[in-house]
Amino acid sequence: MDFEFFVALYVKYGFQISVSVLLIIFYILGKTIFSKIIFLRAHKKEFDVSRALYIRKLINNILLLLCLVLVGATWDVSIKHLSIYFASFFTVAGIGLFAQWSVLSNVTSSLILYFYFPIRIGEKIQIIDGGQVIQGVILDITLFSVKIQDENGNEIYFPNNVAIQKGIVSIKQS
Repeated sequence: MDFEFFVALYVKYGFQISVSVLLIIFYILGKTIFSKIIFLRAHKKEFDVSRALYIRKLINNILLLLCLVLVGATWDVSIKHLSIYFASFFTVAGIGLFAQWSVLSNVTSSLILYFYFPIRIGEKIQIIDGGQVIQGVILDITLFSVKIQDENGNEIYFPNNVAIQKGIVSIKQS
């Protein structure tokens, strides 16, 4: 292949190539910036590193999806034809997971718990759910649930979307 071929290719697709390269650069910069923000927040609030890794993966996947959609739009990928595949996939996923909204709700709630709730792994808490009080030590906070161990050694998994709706009392240990 000679040099003229690449010049002709750039003349024909120069805009798409330039925008695609810029989107890839923004994706890499976005990953770096968000990772720093997430780990600074984790350090400031003394969160567990595994919790920060969950959130970083989630943000990176959202950025990648956004970048792929924008690159596809730049290259005029027909969303009309892709929508059939996406609709089929989400129909099967929705039936397979019984309630797609609750899964997305738990992931979104995980982000809210990370950035706005001051609870940490190893902290003793009470969750007030109506007349019932759940008390224990937080063992783990994942994308879908908060794992709590009560004083009897039982492990309780509380969904993130329910955890942000209920009263959480942080018990100060003396």
